[in-house]
Parts: sequence; structure tokens; C-alpha cells
Amino acid sequence: MLRRFWLTLPAVAWSRWCSAVPMSGPPFRRLRKPLLLARALVAVLRVRVGLWLRSGAAVRADIARHHSRHHSRHRASVAPTPGALREVAWSVRAAARLVPGATCLTQAHAGQLLLARRGMGSVVRLSVPADATAGFRPHAWLIAQAGPDAVIVLGGTAADYAVHQPLVDLAQDRSARAPRDSAPSAAALRR
Repeated sequence: MLRRFWLTLPAVAWSRWCSAVPMSGPPFRRLRKPLLLARALVAVLRVRVGLWLRSGAAVRADIARHHSRHHSRHRASVAPTPGALREVAWSVRAAARLVPGATCLTQAHAGQLLLARRGMGSVVRLSVPADATAGFRPHAWLIAQAGPDAVIVLGGTAADYAVHQPLVDLAQDRSARAPRDSAPSAAALRR
């Protein structure tokens, strides 16, 4: 228990400081990308250590807690914009390169955590390849509901998703579920 406290204390302190720093206005334009990367690095480390020391359910509960904090302050979810989804995708991918063992599940949960901090709903979808000869290789996708369409934020392209069979959705709350009948696209994230 004490070990967990000392491992998470610096990450929590840095995360709270980064969340308190506004990211708009002229003086912060130069710091935007480094702050995004710092927030993502803290999120990836937090999720990775959480999956290593605790369970996936505890990590999902932490993400739900962040999402409920935003709901208690603002009463509604913020609709994800393509720019915000691009920022989260870029920062998580870049931070994951610095963290050993940051798998697709770690990246998807870290992206979900960052979106929850912004008040945006998302779903982590677990899937396996539909082709039986490919073997059992589960994969995690982060899917956000941007308007009427579901958009793949992390995990691959729409073509990659098309060859997978969805298993389960891990949503931060009931209202954030992405529709399972339509295939999500990654087109909204391209510049």
C-alpha cells in the first residue's frame, strides 16, 4: 500500500498541476505541445502502473471518477471535436513510445482518461481478428462519438477495424457507449 502511494504521488501532483495550467492565450501557444505531451505521459504512466499493480476494473473506476467530476461541474458531456481528438491521439502515441510496456490497452485507457478530463465521452472496445487463422490476438480501440459518427481515436485505421470482431465495450459511463452496428471511421482525425 505504501509502495503504491509513493509511486503515484508524483504522477498525481504533476497531473493536478498540468490540469490547472490554462492552455490558451498567447503566452501558452509555445507550451501547448509540451504540456499536452506531459499530460499524456502522466496519463500513460498512471494507467500502466495501475494495470501493473491493480486491476483493469480499478483503472476504469479511476477514469469514471474523472468523468463524473466533470459531470458534477458542467452537467453535460462536451462533444469531441476533431482537433481535440487529434491532440489526444498524437500525445498518447508520443508518450507511449517513452513508457515500456505501453500496449494498445494502456494507450486506449490513457486516451480515455485524457478525454474524460476534458469532459468527452469515449469507449474502449476490445476485439479480436475475425479471421480464425490469425490466432487469438486481442486489440484495444479508443472510440469517441463525434456527432452522429463513431470515430477511432487510437488503435488503428478503419480498414484495420474492419477485419476485427468486437468483443466488449468498456465505457466510462452508460451514456458514452458507441454504436456497435456501424463501423467507426478514422477519417475525421486526418488533417
